[in-house]
Amino acid sequence: MLEALFFGSLLLIFYTYLGYPLAAACLGMVVRREVSKGGGEPSVTVVIAAYNEAQVIAATVENKLVLDYPRERLEIMVVSDGSTDGTDAIVAGFADRGVRLMRQEPRAGKTSALNLAVPLARGEIVVFSDANSLYAPDALKQVVANFADPSVGYVTGQMVYANEEGTGVGEGCGAYMRYENLLRALETRVGSVVGVDGGIDAVRASLYRPMNPDLLPDFVLPLRVVEQGYRVVYEPKALLCEQALKEDADEYRMRVRVSLRAFWALWEMRTLLNPLRYPLFSWQLWSHKVLRYLCFVFLAVAYLANAMLLGGGWPYRVLFLAQNVLYLLALCSRFLERAGYGSRLLSLGRYFCLLNIAAAHACGKFLLGKKQVLWAPRKG
Repeated sequence: MLEALFFGSLLLIFYTYLGYPLAAACLGMVVRREVSKGGGEPSVTVVIAAYNEAQVIAATVENKLVLDYPRERLEIMVVSDGSTDGTDAIVAGFADRGVRLMRQEPRAGKTSALNLAVPLARGEIVVFSDANSLYAPDALKQVVANFADPSVGYVTGQMVYANEEGTGVGEGCGAYMRYENLLRALETRVGSVVGVDGGIDAVRASLYRPMNPDLLPDFVLPLRVVEQGYRVVYEPKALLCEQALKEDADEYRMRVRVSLRAFWALWEMRTLLNPLRYPLFSWQLWSHKVLRYLCFVFLAVAYLANAMLLGGGWPYRVLFLAQNVLYLLALCSRFLERAGYGSRLLSLGRYFCLLNIAAAHACGKFLLGKKQVLWAPRKG
């Protein structure tokens, strides 16, 4: 029984991070669903939800105004979520250039802000940008080209994290995002992407459905598009650059928040986990999201089962020693980095542990029925 728990947990860990991408890659070579892109220029509304973003909002709005897209086909809306730091005044300064300012009062969070703005958007396509998201000049054209395919209902671009200070958490975050982008490319070949980035997403306005304030819009909305029979696809040429967080504590808080909202999103959209109704997509959702967020369980079971199997022979002792060394290095990596002994491998191990501890923390909150709607502006 212990052996089955141990090896079963190891198998699930490796399947989650390596087996599923390999399976998706193999299936993609057989299925190979292409996206029929076109050069049309539909009307587009960019929606930016902001709370106390005075330091970055001007650069973000200016970035959207100078994108390589016909100005008469582009609308920019900023929803200030009860900001108190002068964000509204800065955005109001762009009114003569056609930027629309809406204020959400009292503060109710990003999801509520999107629910408020999207029904008033004039564009056929609605693009969601974070308040600190800076797009490449052609990003909008690259995103919109995918909507020439009538089967596509939602498009996500490529997030690139800048790590100018070379911090370990920034290195881990960047590597994790590169892994996610690779997985999204593989999933697009199969049919639909499971997870997206809220900083450069787009949806057909007709497919938008209001969401509960506590739900994660970057996760729930794409799932609802799939539920309506449309594809969610990844466009690697639509580039978005954001600064990575510098401190482990900030990254941890963000990951707990995202994981908690993801657990609630999975519960809300649990019908998509039914393999009888959604045979392919349910497999993707289970593999990419459910097993990923529950990987901390498999890690804990593997460690405890291994500890109880130490008397079973030298292979178990070697594996237990390897686990302890890996966790110890992850724990000490920050101190080693400050002492000048940091490395990419150490940063990846540390970030892997951070992700899974954050998921465990979020799962505990989820089981207690806790939800999170509001949060502070992202640091970076």
